[in-house]
Amino acid sequence: MFWNAVAALPPLCSHQLIHFRAITKVRLKWVKNRSFDHIIDVQTDVKAVSLIKDAIVRCPASYLTSKSLMDSQKLLGLTIPTLRFIRRYPSLFEEYPHPKYASLACFKLTQLGKTMQELEMEVYKKCEDLIVERLCRILMMTTNKMLPLQSLHPLKWDLGLPDDYATGLIRKYPDLFQVVKGTTGGLNCLKLLRSPQEFSVSMLQTMNDGNMDDCSSSNSSGYRDFKRGKTSLVFPMSFPRGYGAQKKVKAWMEDFHKLPYISPYEDSRGIDPNSELMEKRVVGVLHEFLHLTVQKKTKRNYLRSMREELNLPHKFTRIFTRYPGIFYLSLKCKTTTVALRECYQRGKLVNPDPIARYRSKLLWVMRNGLIYRDKAAQMLLPQKLEDLPVSEGGSSSGEDEEEEEEVERFYDSESDE
Repeated sequence: MFWNAVAALPPLCSHQLIHFRAITKVRLKWVKNRSFDHIIDVQTDVKAVSLIKDAIVRCPASYLTSKSLMDSQKLLGLTIPTLRFIRRYPSLFEEYPHPKYASLACFKLTQLGKTMQELEMEVYKKCEDLIVERLCRILMMTTNKMLPLQSLHPLKWDLGLPDDYATGLIRKYPDLFQVVKGTTGGLNCLKLLRSPQEFSVSMLQTMNDGNMDDCSSSNSSGYRDFKRGKTSLVFPMSFPRGYGAQKKVKAWMEDFHKLPYISPYEDSRGIDPNSELMEKRVVGVLHEFLHLTVQKKTKRNYLRSMREELNLPHKFTRIFTRYPGIFYLSLKCKTTTVALRECYQRGKLVNPDPIARYRSKLLWVMRNGLIYRDKAAQMLLPQKLEDLPVSEGGSSSGEDEEEEEEVERFYDSESDE
């Protein structure tokens, strides 16, 4: 009777029932990584500069008043007032009195700021295929191949979407995307009309497949076994100092890796949300999602807004602190950001895409503007901006500085903040 029940269930649910073994439970302390925190701090400033620049470009008058910027500090993710922040970069933003109200300050792009905007548009144009692929993959991970635009809009920066993606990019691909009314709430949603087969392979599968030729015969055999369904793929892990050698942690990871790997692009609605298999599937979805972002990081709240669409269980964000070898959770800049450890080495992004490289150039321009103020524009404009050096924004020492801190609320609190 048991096997009759198994046969009647979807394939995913079948191997869910077969793999019933419980994973070892390990309680870990939160480890603060100063290098990751510094990267997030720096990238927050780069994002704020880009958002202000985009807002100026969108404005018909091509300037923003100090009054319109007064309440934007929280929206920009800044820890200081917006006016104080924007005045740090006179090489990008020019301040002048309003034409009618002399006491009202206005801000417009300098010539250097306009040049950086043009360079950004060129990068987006060159990366259009990559951006379309990211959008397709995000939608393919959802249960109905559909996401509300209000959930996608905050992710524009993280996914590297152009500012006008909803009116420009989407309309260029009517065979792939369509804006429809959602079934609940009547929200405008972006729907994927067809799923390109070449995008159905996850990054973890691609990494293992791509490394097969470079691996030893034993590793190659291991991947062949995975493709035959005899074993599971292993997530790259980089534990905080001292954790990887603990016996309990090793036993925990062995149990975890023995569970079958479920691609984030597979239908998971038949899996018990409280099972260990669902936990591994959630790790796979979050791992894939972070890989699709430009800086391999995003805010935890952005992921929460897509919980139902991605078929993630309640309190799924505990996964970030439960698997510190895969994810890093930062509390920097008065928010909670999650990053993928494997994508950073010594404070730098391992394989930056063209959009990430452009942002590094923008950071270099910002830093020079902060030092040389108005003279920075005269120094930088004669150069070819395509040849500007990049600035990664890593720690000054180039090393990962870690400091153990126990944060009980991440592990024991029943409320998932």
